Amino acid sequence: MSKTLLQTLRPASAVHSFRPFSRRSFITFPGTEAQKLTATRILPYSSNSLYTVIADVDSYSSFLPYCLESKVTKWSSPDKNGKRWPSEADLKVGWGGYEETFTSRLFCDPGSTVEALGGEARTSLPKTDIEHHSATFDSPAVANNIFQSLSTVWRVRPFHYKPPSGGPQTDKAVLPAREQTEVHLTIDFQFANPIYAALSKAVAPKVAGIMIEAFEIRARKLLDGPGAAVKEKDSLDDLFSEGKKIGV
Repeated sequence: MSKTLLQTLRPASAVHSFRPFSRRSFITFPGTEAQKLTATRILPYSSNSLYTVIADVDSYSSFLPYCLESKVTKWSSPDKNGKRWPSEADLKVGWGGYEETFTSRLFCDPGSTVEALGGEARTSLPKTDIEHHSATFDSPAVANNIFQSLSTVWRVRPFHYKPPSGGPQTDKAVLPAREQTEVHLTIDFQFANPIYAALSKAVAPKVAGIMIEAFEIRARKLLDGPGAAVKEKDSLDDLFSEGKKIGV
């Protein structure tokens, strides 16, 4: 029996991985065009506390759907407050029996924005806001088998409640004051492989909503859970280790 026939009869592995799909630049396969997704939530926590949850990239695999492994591999120089932030991470994602690992470049504007870039995506943040990432400003794109370009941007800002205009409020109940934050997620992506585009067709439009919901659940566990794990006065390293300690 020929070697070719044996290869044909041999069962395929349950986990698959594709090599980069080669295509001419003037051809756009269905599903590989650039796409944008957005989602927004108003959460009853301080923006600094929520920013810490979002910047904890090492913990993504413990609560984000489709993220199987997450490991920060490089850190920034100290910022003006002496803190270091993730600047590069390896992420392993999987769905539909397929798994791939890709490198994500990270830029953190402390207390405001976390930007994760894959493939050919470039940072949209002013260099003056992320000087602690100066070593990776001009890092070359890291090719991967999934995305030609991927930009995931989280932004947080304090949300000040404005009561509706009209008649006077008659409810005299005194409610405890609590900070609120607007969390906005934008995902710009373009698949490098039409097969991945086809596999994710039903899921892709829902990804932003799924991700922001997962972060909301994570925040509630950390900020409302035993010991109120995330406290603004703690250092970043303490916050990350504390979150892992309570097993969420």
